[in-house]
Amino acid sequence: MSSRLKIIVSGLVAQYPLGGVSWDYLQYVLGLSKMGHDVYYLEDTGFWPYNPATGGLSEDGCSYNVAYLKSVMEQFDLQDKWMYRHDYTDQWYGLSENQRKTTIATADLLINVSGCLAYPERYRSIKHMAFIDSDPVFTQIKLLLGYQSFRDQIDHHDILFSFAENPSHNIPATGDQWLPTRQPIVLDEWQPVKTYRQTFTTVMNWTSYDSLEHDGEKYGQKDVEFIPYLDLPASLPKGTLELAVNDGKTTRTPKDQLQSAGWGLVSPDSVCADMNSYRDYIRHSRAEWSVAKQGYVKGQSGWFSCRSACYLASARPVIVQDTGFSNVIPTGDGLIAFNNFEQALAGIESIRSNPDLHINAARALAETYFDSTTVLTSLIDRALNKVPEEQAA
Repeated sequence: MSSRLKIIVSGLVAQYPLGGVSWDYLQYVLGLSKMGHDVYYLEDTGFWPYNPATGGLSEDGCSYNVAYLKSVMEQFDLQDKWMYRHDYTDQWYGLSENQRKTTIATADLLINVSGCLAYPERYRSIKHMAFIDSDPVFTQIKLLLGYQSFRDQIDHHDILFSFAENPSHNIPATGDQWLPTRQPIVLDEWQPVKTYRQTFTTVMNWTSYDSLEHDGEKYGQKDVEFIPYLDLPASLPKGTLELAVNDGKTTRTPKDQLQSAGWGLVSPDSVCADMNSYRDYIRHSRAEWSVAKQGYVKGQSGWFSCRSACYLASARPVIVQDTGFSNVIPTGDGLIAFNNFEQALAGIESIRSNPDLHINAARALAETYFDSTTVLTSLIDRALNKVPEEQAA
């Protein structure tokens, strides 16, 4: 890899000031900084920011969101390394105007994680621009359905990466060259704790956005995949399973039905509202159990959750619905993939009967497959150098 680089990472830390969202993007910033690069965080989403304190848009503009982002960056000694633009007032926060313009003009690489930049064309002065598709299958379907503004955004980048690591005929072809990557995890930030609850948990959205349809097939959210597992708690001791679940964005979470079936329910706003409480919630769980979005299951792209990677790094075993990742990451110890009710139940029982085996294996998987230095070194090398066609996915 080349010497010290000036790198800008874009994300949604201020837009959605929630613990899990913050970690998704900050791990890029922290991981690159740890490698010795000169790293800056940029947010220019074009959206009116969300305020979790009110459960809606930030009516006073962006003061809540800017204060959150500022506190996050200060926590990691990055107080002079961030830029935030409020689209509706065209006002910038963080770096001074001269510092911001100089940083953007002299950057070697911009990493647009999840396509968060509303106007990537504004940053084309940067030598290299990389797009990270963290929502495979849905991303490709949007392109095939003719979402022109989305196509324009992607076309402004020099190189495209995707969390789709498993070559699959179920991933709609868009004519683009997508290179495989995965979520980087800064392992030092996820040191395991010695004591933990006996509860299998997850942090989830019941629904995040509307289903998409392509060639007569619907690609839905977690609510669709969850139904076959509704009665899972009945086969386990009381209190085994807990969901930190929101109210649902497009379909209401059936909380009464879930509780009647034996699921423990907690509010993400209460147990993991910020980065520290989110990390604590994961580290003090016995393991993770979760379904995936229907689109991920149908696509079998190999997508793997950023959240699940954090569980593994915390030495918390993971039992999750298979999205094709079992063809990329070893499963069985520490990470268990399931495709039906019986496999999901067997996975839970395996961890309950031999916890130490799975605990040790979980952390080892994180060290081998998700270490930020390994993941980001590969990403940078490919972003800055021409990649042979046969290496594309």
